[in-house]
Amino acid sequence: MNPMIPSPMFASLVDALHFALNQATNEGKITIGVLLVLSVFSWTVIITKARQLYRARKAGKRFFDSYRETRDPLEIARRGDEFDGAPAYELYYVGAEETEYHLKNNPVKIVKLRSVADGNFGTGAETDIVARQITTKISPSSFDSVRVSLERAASAQAITLEKGMIILSTAVAGGPFIGLLGTVWGVMETFSGIAHAGSASLTAMAPGVAGALIATVTGLFVAIPAMFAYNYMVTTIRAITQELDTFAAEYATALEHKYVDNRSIVDELKEALSGRLSAMTSESLGQAQSSSTSSGTAKPPPLNRVSAIV
Repeated sequence: MNPMIPSPMFASLVDALHFALNQATNEGKITIGVLLVLSVFSWTVIITKARQLYRARKAGKRFFDSYRETRDPLEIARRGDEFDGAPAYELYYVGAEETEYHLKNNPVKIVKLRSVADGNFGTGAETDIVARQITTKISPSSFDSVRVSLERAASAQAITLEKGMIILSTAVAGGPFIGLLGTVWGVMETFSGIAHAGSASLTAMAPGVAGALIATVTGLFVAIPAMFAYNYMVTTIRAITQELDTFAAEYATALEHKYVDNRSIVDELKEALSGRLSAMTSESLGQAQSSSTSSGTAKPPPLNRVSAIV
């Protein structure tokens, strides 16, 4: 068969629709117009959302592959790599940006540095040790804001993914009912006209009923594609959202292990000064032994001040 020649079934369908449309009342045509507008919006969302979800899946896979290859949770952001269209990357970037902010502007850093620099616990090595530790760590309270940022970013991405889905759900639920309204309205007018004419023949009823039923057919044409697209997209969005929640928890754990300092200030000062205190103790013991050798009397090492410091 020549593909350019329509089949008899298709030609019959076109003729039936054309006849019914010509017999539709003005109210029925208004109903069909509303359904066509809804169909345009529905197909716009279907095409746009399909492209968005495809890009999110593809870019998300590239991002996850790159992230799994890194050892530092901030490495991708510091390299300047971008994965446009990947919701997980948008979440990652927000967390990395917030973490970098606290690494550079951590108020605990100033307090700890001054605690060493302004004290009388020695000079040089102690200050350097604390500075090197604090500039690569953030406090648990600062990390709480990172967690909040990740949760907020995950919610924002979920909202972005679900944007426009209300139009599809409206087309699925409302399309058939709008069409049914047009059909009932048309049938009502048909019976009303027959009653006024006083003729109840099938020939008099058929055109009006056909014109009324085309509204229901149009409503189904709007709702059926929207239903399949809606079910597929809701499933895909749910999978991406769950993937985001899992990644947010994983990323927060990685940041906490790498950049969060869960020790107290006293513990860090002890660790920073431990080398200096050990050196002071060894030096005191050496001096005591030298004095004991020369004078025969051993002097106790000055450990009281060291113990007080610790």
